[in-house]
Amino acid sequence: MILALTGSSVDGPLFRDVVELAHRAPGPLDGVVTVWSAYGAAVFALLMAVGWWQARRSGPLAGMTALAVPVAVLVAFCADAALKLLVRENRPCHGLPFPTLERCPGPGDWSFPSNHTAVAAAAAVALFFVSRRLGVIASVCALAMAVSRVWVGVHYPHDVLAGALLGGLVSCLVMTVLRRWPRGLAGRLARTRLRPLLVS
Repeated sequence: MILALTGSSVDGPLFRDVVELAHRAPGPLDGVVTVWSAYGAAVFALLMAVGWWQARRSGPLAGMTALAVPVAVLVAFCADAALKLLVRENRPCHGLPFPTLERCPGPGDWSFPSNHTAVAAAAAVALFFVSRRLGVIASVCALAMAVSRVWVGVHYPHDVLAGALLGGLVSCLVMTVLRRWPRGLAGRLARTRLRPLLVS
């Protein structure tokens, strides 16, 4: 451990305002946000699948780029997990005395940065390399994920901001590196048994 961050000292009042707003919001809205917060990651998986399916029609290089998207997301997730272990910031529900919509994670499930947000941001950035339209859709979904994690009370605002920055930057770096495939590699792979993965 290099740092034990006390999140409430960073933006505890803002977190409290958001959670209080969530408690005053209509029940159906809270229900939708809670479900999105917990299961919205499936939407990013679907967008990645759609991006891959469409990219295959544009040729092997586009197909390879689409297949790199999950790799970028995985690297971003690992970077987020490593930073969590270094910082070890407790969840806000462990340090602030008011109820939240989502059940409080157990001790050792660190808060900074938000891995849900990091994965969402990584997927959004990586999808821009495949399709601008899918990238825009994923970006809107990533913003919704970031807000939802604070709304349900499992992250401070700075957790989701850091997660978005980390996920986006790592994903951009990975996609930029992987995009520089050796000349002709995609074409050579398309002539192997991997062809169905690269072209339709």
